[in-house]
Amino acid sequence: MGLKERFRPVLDLFFPPKCVYCGRLGDYLCRPCRDEAQPIGREVCIRCGNPMTVRSVCHLCRRDPPDPLRGIRGVFFYKGPISQSIRSLKYHGVQELATILGMFLVDYLREHPIPIDMLIPVPLHAQRLAARGFNQSELLAQTITRTLGIPTRNDILRRVRATQSQTHLNRVQRQQNVAGAFEPYPGVDLRGRSVLLIDDVATTGATLRACAQPLARAGAAEIWALTVARAHIHTVPGAGRASAPPADVFLLWDGERKRSAGMVI
Repeated sequence: MGLKERFRPVLDLFFPPKCVYCGRLGDYLCRPCRDEAQPIGREVCIRCGNPMTVRSVCHLCRRDPPDPLRGIRGVFFYKGPISQSIRSLKYHGVQELATILGMFLVDYLREHPIPIDMLIPVPLHAQRLAARGFNQSELLAQTITRTLGIPTRNDILRRVRATQSQTHLNRVQRQQNVAGAFEPYPGVDLRGRSVLLIDDVATTGATLRACAQPLARAGAAEIWALTVARAHIHTVPGAGRASAPPADVFLLWDGERKRSAGMVI
């Protein structure tokens, strides 16, 4: 337990937490703002998880070559209280939000369980980790571990090359930016293992796919990815346009191991 956690009751007494979105005292993301978060609907691309008007394979995934990542799923749209919470966690060091956001992932996995052997948080490069002081994806994964008992493994995948921020890059530029940026640690053997990549937000999925490739080379039998949020793909310049998404229920990945046109989806 760190010094900050040890003195948390005293700190909260004199400096009560307030919602990072609306400023209401009492919690770092208050209940009304949590209720305002917009969950992603069922109608998504079954490969990349991009919202669509019907559940199918989007035109971008049809065009792309097959990759080892079975599917990407996000719980919420990257907007409003969710986007503010993720930014506050990553860029302002409000690490308490990792537990709140991580519990959204826990709730998702409880409702839509998938057999996995381990959680692998998307790693940061050593320079960025040193500057930030923590890996937000690892904090999210650790919340799942504490609650569901699925082990978090940060000794499987490493980021071997520093990359520029993806924020203002289009889809092709993102793929090029992260190509070859990840490698398994020496001696890693994932034969027969099913893994779930954990990250805070996905836009085009380029980073998650770049993580999946070395995991597949290490023998992983199945690779999935789960994120707190999914950014609209059409908000990225040159990334292509997605259909207007419904947002009434959580998307599902139940039954996605059926076979369609010879491809396991």
